[in-house]
Amino acid sequence: MNDHLNKELGWMLDEVVKMPEARHAILLSADGMLRAHSQGIDRDEAERQAAALSGLQSISRSTGDFCTHPQHHESPWRQTLVEFAHGYVFLIAAGPGAYLAVSAGENVDMEAVTYRMQKTVDRLGKELVSPPRQDTWQGGSPA
Repeated sequence: MNDHLNKELGWMLDEVVKMPEARHAILLSADGMLRAHSQGIDRDEAERQAAALSGLQSISRSTGDFCTHPQHHESPWRQTLVEFAHGYVFLIAAGPGAYLAVSAGENVDMEAVTYRMQKTVDRLGKELVSPPRQDTWQGGSPA
C-alpha cells in the first residue's frame, strides 16, 4: 500500500475512535495483514491484533450455519462483537477481503460505534478494498 493511502486511512481510523470510550481502530486484510491503524496503538501491536482479528473473522464466518434459518441456504457474516470484562471489540466487513476493527471501553455507546464504523466504510468505498495476497512465486514445485 502506498504511504499516501496509508496516511489517509490512518486519519480516517483516528476519526472512528473520536468518541467516548473508543480506543483503537485497525484496518486489516482477510489474511491478517495490517493495512492501517489509528494513532493510539503502535504498529507492532496493531500487526499482532490484525493477525488475531483475521482468525476471529474466519471463525465467525464458519459459524454462519449455526444461525441459518431452515428456509435460507446461508447466513452471510456481517459483524462480530466480542465482550470482555472491561470492553468490546467490534469487527465488520470493509469491502472484499478487508475488515475494520474497533476496540472500546465497557461504557461505550455500542450503537454509535457500529454506526461510525459503517459510515467510515461507506465514505472510503474502494480505498478500503483489500484483495487477498497472491503468491508471486512462479516456479515449479519446491525442492
